[in-house]
Amino acid sequence: VLMPTGADTQQYQMPNSSSISEFLLLALADTRQLQLLHFWLFLGISLAALLGNGLSSTAAACDHGLHSPMYLFVLNLALLDLGCISTTLSKAVANALWDTRAISYLGCAAQ
Repeated sequence: VLMPTGADTQQYQMPNSSSISEFLLLALADTRQLQLLHFWLFLGISLAALLGNGLSSTAAACDHGLHSPMYLFVLNLALLDLGCISTTLSKAVANALWDTRAISYLGCAAQ
């Protein structure tokens, strides 16, 4: 195959551009029964973490006797864990329930 040279090459060049709109996540299980089992397992873990961290942060914030530096550190850890659990595990629960594997580029960047 002969390619033109010189001034004729300008008309044959295509722009090199690509964009990413979503990523595909690896599935934990292929069968629907295992996906539902993962849904219930992840839902239980996330609810237990939300309940425990919510109670810890509420107790440390409301009780004035717990305003020492150690309990403020525990409050910060509980709030950080609430943020981490609410972003990553909720997407895993949604993917297991609705049998999807895609996550948007912005959603991935936010996590």
